[in-house]
Amino acid sequence: MTAEAAIRDLGAGDADALLALYQHLNAGDAPPSPEAVRAVFAHAGLRHFGLFVGDALVASCNLAVLPNLTRGGRSHGVIENVVTHADRRGRGHGQAVIRHAIAQAWAAGCYKVVLTTSRKDPAVWAFYERCGFDGGDKRAFVIRRPAG
Repeated sequence: MTAEAAIRDLGAGDADALLALYQHLNAGDAPPSPEAVRAVFAHAGLRHFGLFVGDALVASCNLAVLPNLTRGGRSHGVIENVVTHADRRGRGHGQAVIRHAIAQAWAAGCYKVVLTTSRKDPAVWAFYERCGFDGGDKRAFVIRRPAG
């Protein structure tokens, strides 16, 4: 990662830049409504982190800290929407923003952090393992809302 890179929390004022970056995650995604953007950034327990090089947002992820009644009532974290601009990959930006999110989860008292991916590429899995995740620790199951 370059020395001029900085990570910070994103707010509603960063929504346009974040939505543009998300095109490198899910190209062609329909944009959310302004109301949805406001609701997401106002949601307690959900934080978005952005890594900037100069004024450009080049990597991001979000962290949801979820309350819990097991494990002594300690929260757990869920990292989602990990993305690095296609032109900036391979420079450590993605790892840096993930490591930042993990540090924030530990600071919030989480006992674990979970990350899931729909990517089937073993290189993506290896990337997450380099970030410290254990791909064999848990198994995730997904159900999607039916169309209609």
